[in-house]
Amino acid sequence: MAKKEKLAPIHPGEVLREDFMEPLGLSANRLAMELRVPVTRIADLIRERRAITPDTALRLGRFFNTTARYWLNLQAAFDLESAEDELRDEIERDVRPMTRAASSPR
Repeated sequence: MAKKEKLAPIHPGEVLREDFMEPLGLSANRLAMELRVPVTRIADLIRERRAITPDTALRLGRFFNTTARYWLNLQAAFDLESAEDELRDEIERDVRPMTRAASSPR
């Protein structure tokens, strides 16, 4: 049986671009102006070159009537999946799960 190809993690900038900005016809310039942030912040986000910070999450949540947690959860999921892809083999090799015997105080 062939090994399944794993999809790349979804960057929150892709969600912002495809699910919010494009359907509403919002440009990076317009969104940056509405959020009162530098246009480079939005441009880098939608090019998937920047992470969503708490400040940006609060602004996006307010503007799009979502929550800051929604945006931060997207970022956390992306970061964790990216780290798993990059570090899984190393961690499985270097870190042994704790056993019951090892967890008992001496």
